[in-house]
Amino acid sequence: MQNKELIAQCEQKAKQWLAPAFDEATHKSVQDMLDSDNKDLLIESFYKDLEFGTGGLRGIMGSGSNRMNVYTVGMATQGFANYLKMSFKDKEQISVVVCHDCRNNSRLFAETVANIFSANGIKVYLFEDLRPTPECSFAIRYFKAQGGVNITASHNPREYNGYKAYWDDGAQVLAPHDKGIIDQVNLVKIEDVKFEGNKDLIEIIGEEVDKVYLENVKTVCIDPEVIKRQHDLCIVYTPLHGAGRVMIPRALRDWGFTNIHCVEEQMVKDGNFPTVDRPNPEIAEALTLGLRDAKKLDADILMASDPDADRVGMACKDSNGEWILINGNQTCLIFLWYIITNRQALGKMTPKDYIVKTIVTTEVIAEIAKKQHIEMRDCYTGFKWIAHEIAISEGEKNYIGGGEESYGFMASDFNRDKDAVSACALLAEICAYAKDKGKTLYDLLMDIYLEYGFSEEFTINVERPGKSGADEIQQMMRDFRANPPKELGGSTVCLWKDYASLEATDAEGNKTKLVMPETSNVLQWFCTDGTKVSVRPSGTEPKIKFYLEIKDNMQTATDFKACRARAYEKIEDIKKSLGLA
Repeated sequence: MQNKELIAQCEQKAKQWLAPAFDEATHKSVQDMLDSDNKDLLIESFYKDLEFGTGGLRGIMGSGSNRMNVYTVGMATQGFANYLKMSFKDKEQISVVVCHDCRNNSRLFAETVANIFSANGIKVYLFEDLRPTPECSFAIRYFKAQGGVNITASHNPREYNGYKAYWDDGAQVLAPHDKGIIDQVNLVKIEDVKFEGNKDLIEIIGEEVDKVYLENVKTVCIDPEVIKRQHDLCIVYTPLHGAGRVMIPRALRDWGFTNIHCVEEQMVKDGNFPTVDRPNPEIAEALTLGLRDAKKLDADILMASDPDADRVGMACKDSNGEWILINGNQTCLIFLWYIITNRQALGKMTPKDYIVKTIVTTEVIAEIAKKQHIEMRDCYTGFKWIAHEIAISEGEKNYIGGGEESYGFMASDFNRDKDAVSACALLAEICAYAKDKGKTLYDLLMDIYLEYGFSEEFTINVERPGKSGADEIQQMMRDFRANPPKELGGSTVCLWKDYASLEATDAEGNKTKLVMPETSNVLQWFCTDGTKVSVRPSGTEPKIKFYLEIKDNMQTATDFKACRARAYEKIEDIKKSLGLA
């Protein structure tokens, strides 16, 4: 039986959405929920307000306080506007950039955001049409704006949309501003939202920013000569109906590549994503049409960007000529290895250079940095934390690349969010470099494993939607803290890290402090054989994530399959240890 108290609370909240401030369509939708005998939809729509997580707002579109709609977007924007006016009260003219992706309602939400900011006296630079997330970040810095909003749910399923809030450095908001915005949003009532925009304060932008952004993307290129020699590298690209459809092919052409094939069916802007189940380049199914074309053309590389063009997925041929997916950890690994290797080869490396990875990303990157005497920094998941590392060293040290396991990479500091546009162009350069040496991308990956050690990474996503799911996830984290594992799949745990208490505990019980900018609800366990397991609730989706890393040694490239097979046996054993099998 459903919780009567919870239902009553949701009904009370829902009735507020029958007020005159809400439109007729909303009234009808909410009334239908109230009238229904099944209260599941009512509860899911009203049991809480959408909250700013690691990526701002994100949720299913529909009516209700826990849904993405013009009213939740409106109240978030009014709260954000209030906070900007408090934070920059001495500034004569506060300005923001507003951007959006291809999703259903994205343009409507973006225009709603622009109208509300302008109604509050804030100048708005509104992109004329969809643009990649990294260009939004870049534009904030380009216009010296105080903030920005990008309407996108990234790679989430089609029923989702989202709201990424940015600060004046072009990065997604961090403390104290995230809490400051939330506090202001929580004070906003629907009657407070100024929906009627001031057209004089809204400037439509487009090509003039595109050109400058692409000029900056070109600066990521390390070896233009290798591109000249391999300009006809066969590239297959798909934007999965999203925001990369214009900018990524342009960037590839700007770099000098001449043999670019775009997957025709997926070049169509469409928030229903008709050709894929989920528009996520991490998933093999999303690359089906791309692989079809890559095989037909005998391509050198297949690359895909997600709907807001901040993540890049890729596939290449293995030693047997079979097409395989390159995972997010391998992607980050290859990028950073190439940047370090070729900057050194061309005499571009300096003692001030450093790289960044997130704590859940493969430790092979740490091995490369150690061997090559390059400073490497670990940070929390999310590119706002990579941006934070850039910010604290700005003017003193030189950021040359950073990424995370979730298929995101940022090759330069001209923007402060992950960037599939520059990543795709750099990937093409890496493939050109490989081809110039008579190798493939797969061969380069094998070379890295042979020199620095094999690693297999696996992410387990345990989805728990709704309020009951959120409660279950929190209970799982409490249980792990109360009873931390002593072994994982037969491997002895020798180090426990809890980022909520910022403490590391070794096998003897000795505790040391973890130096991080703030606490985070993340646990990590390290084993004597190099096995690493990280666990964290997602900040943007109703899931808890387990990140597994298994180490092994490769003597020759032919050992790869055996190493993988052993790793997957180990993964199954770890699942059992964690109660996930």
